[in-house]
Amino acid sequence: MPSLRLGNTAPDFVAETTQGPISFHEWIGDSWAILFSHPGDFTPVCTTELAEVARRAPDFAKRNVKVIGISANGLDDHVKWAKDIEEWGAKFAPTTVGFPIIADQDRKISTLYDMLDEQDATNRDNKGLPFTIRTVFVIDPKKTIRLSIAYPASTGRNFDEIIRVVDSLQIGDKYRVTTPVNWKKGEDVIVHPSVSNEEAKTLFPEHTVHKPYLRTTPLVVE
Repeated sequence: MPSLRLGNTAPDFVAETTQGPISFHEWIGDSWAILFSHPGDFTPVCTTELAEVARRAPDFAKRNVKVIGISANGLDDHVKWAKDIEEWGAKFAPTTVGFPIIADQDRKISTLYDMLDEQDATNRDNKGLPFTIRTVFVIDPKKTIRLSIAYPASTGRNFDEIIRVVDSLQIGDKYRVTTPVNWKKGEDVIVHPSVSNEEAKTLFPEHTVHKPYLRTTPLVVE
């Protein structure tokens, strides 16, 4: 199947997870969702990532974001791995893996989401199947893919950046703004090009016109 693109509907699927069977779209419900994949259980970089996601649970919750991992192992391994993840996370703060991890031994879901490593012929498990590459999808409540990032195996993901993008997407949907380079929540934003100058006077009375196409404004959000 062709690669998924931003704006596509995230494919639905049913799966077994560490928290029981799910139907993906039903599981998302009215929330945002982050689906993030791993090449296998008991891998060092991924262990640190899952611990970070577990530690940041309050940050995701206050943004109405559900997180779900997927790895190319079975549930028994996932349960054992979760203990390692919590042990690692406890070095920094009390850590509980409170989100589900999908069992994807046959790579059906990884194939559906085009998350298989086809570049590195050595990246295979003991059955000769390609490992799942380390991908992140941010999906909105309408089940639309809003962000997709694929990471190399050697580089841990930056969940500060992923949360930053969620903040940007959410305020953009709500306030008709975009966000500039290196933006962080609380900083000035850009008035969306679709907002006319007359509308901007009402919607963003404190905005500044730098160029006809570049208008910034402070934006107070909860």
